[in-house]
Amino acid sequence: MATVDTSRLFAKAMAHAAAYRQSLTEDPRPPSVSYRDMVERFAEPLPETGMDPGEVIDSLATLATPGLFPIAAPRFFGWVIGASHPVGVAADWLVSAWGQNTGYHSMTPSTSAIEEIAERWLVDVLDLPLGSSIGFTTGATVANGTALAVARTGVLLQAGWDPDADGLFGAPPVEVLIGADAHSSVFSSLQLIGFGYKRVTRIDTDAQGRMLAHALERALQGKTGPKIVIAQAGQINTGAFDPFTDIVAVSKAAGAWVHVDGAFGLWARATPTLHHLTEGIEGADSWVTDGHKWLQVPYDCGFAIVKDRTLHQRAMTQWSSYLPTISQGDRVPSALVPELSRRARGVPVYAVLKTLGREGVAVMVERHCAMARQFAKLLQEESGIKVMNDVNLNQVIVNFGHGNAASRRAATEAVITRVQQDGTCFAAGAEWRGDWVMRLSIISGETTENDIERSAVAIIAAWRAEQGLAP
Repeated sequence: MATVDTSRLFAKAMAHAAAYRQSLTEDPRPPSVSYRDMVERFAEPLPETGMDPGEVIDSLATLATPGLFPIAAPRFFGWVIGASHPVGVAADWLVSAWGQNTGYHSMTPSTSAIEEIAERWLVDVLDLPLGSSIGFTTGATVANGTALAVARTGVLLQAGWDPDADGLFGAPPVEVLIGADAHSSVFSSLQLIGFGYKRVTRIDTDAQGRMLAHALERALQGKTGPKIVIAQAGQINTGAFDPFTDIVAVSKAAGAWVHVDGAFGLWARATPTLHHLTEGIEGADSWVTDGHKWLQVPYDCGFAIVKDRTLHQRAMTQWSSYLPTISQGDRVPSALVPELSRRARGVPVYAVLKTLGREGVAVMVERHCAMARQFAKLLQEESGIKVMNDVNLNQVIVNFGHGNAASRRAATEAVITRVQQDGTCFAAGAEWRGDWVMRLSIISGETTENDIERSAVAIIAAWRAEQGLAP
C-alpha cells in the first residue's frame, strides 16, 4: 500500500467540508437531483487498481454535493434536526482519525473517560437523578429500544421471570400503555424488542397531543401483571408535554415502569424558563433524548438514560472469554448499549457541552423557542394562515385556506411546494387532527431572528401567490 500524505488529504477533505457548510447560508433548497440520478452518477465498475486518495476525495465531494440535503442550513425547518455544531464536527473528525472502538474502557481509556464525563454532564444539565446511567446510541429509536429493553428486564424480574436468560416465550405478558400521539420511533422500538407495535394500549390525548392522566388511570385499572407506561416530552407536531406528575403518580400506584420519550423536549429541563414544562418527569424510571437534535452534535448520537444503573448494565452486558474482565464499579461503554463495536460518540458530546456550557445550552434552547413564537406571530397576522398549536416550545404547525379539510390540504400542500421551490427556507408537511399542516421546527444552532423574518416573508408570499394575489 502506497504511503498517504495524511496532512494533505485531511486538509483537502476539510476544505470541501468548509465550502459546503458556507454554501448552506445561501440556498437551503432540497437536492436538485433524485436518488436514482445519484445512483447513476456514482455507478461504475469496481476499479481494478486504486486511485490517488486526494482524487477520490475530490471526486466524492464533486459527485455528492448536488444530492446533499441542506439539513445543517439556518433556514431548514423541515424536521426536528440539529445543525451539527462546528466544534462537534471537528471533534467527530478526531473520533474517526483516532479509530477507537469504544466498547471497553480498559482498551480505550481516553475515549471511555471522555464518555463518562459527558454522561455526568448530561445528567447534570438535564436535571435528572444523580447516578443515572446513559448509553450512547445512534439515535432515539435505538435509545428507546435500549431503555425499554431495560424496562422489560425490570418488570419481568419483579414478576419472577428472567427475560435476558429465558427470553419471552412463556413469560408473563407485559402491558404497554402509550399515548395515542406518540412518535413512530417508539413503536419501532417496541417492535424490535419483541413487544410489537400493535399489541399496546393507546391512551387518549387532548387537542395538543398530551396523554390524559385520567384515561391512563382508567386503563391501568384491573391490570395486575407487569406494566410499562410510555410518556412523551415534546410531541413531534405541537411540542406538547404530557402531564408527568399525574402520569408518574398513577403509574407508580399501579406498579408500572415509567419511560419518557423526550427526543427533543427533554432539553426543556436545561432552561430556567422552560423547566416547568417537565415538572414531575424526574419521577420516571428511564428517559430518551437525542444529541443530534437540540445539542447540535453530529450524526449519529442518542442517549438511553436509566435511573437504575445496575439494572441497565444487567440488561445490556455481554460477555466472552476473550473480552476484558469488568471490575466492580467500572463504567463499561458497551455494557449500556447493544453494541460491542461502537464509535466514540461521547467525544463530540463532551466538546459541544464544554463549548456551550450550561448557560449556552439554556440560551440556545430558549432562543429557539422565542423564535418559534416570533414565527407564529408573523404568520398568523396573514389572513388565511392559521397556527394550529400552542407554541410553547420550538414547534409551529400552520395550515392555509378557509374551506373544508380537503381544500385546506390542497392549499397547504401547494404552499409547501412553492416554499421549497423558492429556496429561501425549507419546510415540510405532516398530518394533524385530520388536517394537512406545514410543520416548522426551529432547532438549528445557526438560525437567527433575521432567518425567521425572511422565512415568514417567503411563506406569506407563497400563500399570496397561491391565491393569485400580489406578494
